[in-house]
Amino acid sequence: MKQKQITGEIDWDIAAIKATENSWKDEWITLLFSVPLILAFCGEWGNEIVTAGFIALEVMPMWYQVALGGIVSASIGMRSVSKFFGKK
Repeated sequence: MKQKQITGEIDWDIAAIKATENSWKDEWITLLFSVPLILAFCGEWGNEIVTAGFIALEVMPMWYQVALGGIVSASIGMRSVSKFFGKK
């Protein structure tokens, strides 16, 4: 039974990778996550924007935070990240 579970997880990962071969989602997610990183090096005004953005995300409803984590996880195929956001 454990072997079937492992095989199923591998099959799911392979299917997810094949489904995103012609997709721009990975590039979009990478770009989106790069913006705060780049702004953090743009002096005080960049740090203020990044800080304000993360504070805004922190006070959003938990369902939105979990959904956002799930979207990112599904896009890059990381079940472990999904589990992390699901337990938060």
